[in-house]
Amino acid sequence: MALLELKYVSKGFGEGKNRTEVLKNINLSINEGEFLAIVGFTGSGKTTLIKMISGLLFPDKGEILFRGKPVTGPSHERGVVFQNYSLLPWFTVYQNVALAVNEKYPDWDKSKREDHAINYIKMVNLLPAIHKRPAELSGGMRQRVSVARALAMNPEMLLMDEPLSALDALTRGTLQQEIINIWSKDKRTALLITNDVDEGILMADRIIPLTTGPNATLGPEFKIDIERPRDKTELNDNEEFKKTRNDIIEYLMDMGAEVKTKKTTRYRLPELKPIMPGKVFKKRKEEDRLRYF
Repeated sequence: MALLELKYVSKGFGEGKNRTEVLKNINLSINEGEFLAIVGFTGSGKTTLIKMISGLLFPDKGEILFRGKPVTGPSHERGVVFQNYSLLPWFTVYQNVALAVNEKYPDWDKSKREDHAINYIKMVNLLPAIHKRPAELSGGMRQRVSVARALAMNPEMLLMDEPLSALDALTRGTLQQEIINIWSKDKRTALLITNDVDEGILMADRIIPLTTGPNATLGPEFKIDIERPRDKTELNDNEEFKKTRNDIIEYLMDMGAEVKTKKTTRYRLPELKPIMPGKVFKKRKEEDRLRYF
């Protein structure tokens, strides 16, 4: 049995003429221990998809199953790393992580909960900043706190909504490797939403593109047959990496070109006959004559 299943899931927003159908007929199956990446254009509905999987939104049609049971809301079994960190600004690094630990393990004694929180802060290399607040941290450090908080609840599945998109290239590369290292320790199921094809190939077992919206759906899957551990600097010389990357990018470019053609056809300007300059001058002269007489 798959850990997570989406069956004919559709989602839209608005009413009547203002309604937009964002996702349509999404069918997806994710096995336990698998690392899946979904790539797509901005505005295609990637965040809407992950919010439904996390239980923050509900589909208009279809069903989402976790271990064979319908997803009816947020749950500790599905940890989420958001794009915008979502940290409490008045809490320190430790307090932000401890808040999740206290919620998940209220029956543990205080010292056990403290050790558990500190262990995950150490895992993302933030012990020197354990008593700092988010305003005192860089963007990369804030995202590490977000990752530690999600992992500290020991979720069965980790959901990541473009968690590294706002970071600089160096910090992004470092965090990519840290997430891979953490995932490799216990191989918990992971779903990464990203717009970076290289990131998906580096981290995932397979990649599935999300088509452009409205009515976006999932495209063909691309399996990543590259042995782990993967070194980002060595991938550029890997023939399988080059082929997979080119195949995915070519698919996305073809899809983008098709959408552009449809929009051009849909909004083609009407054919207008130009007015000859002599006629315009004659008309204006007649209007001026009538204005004064």
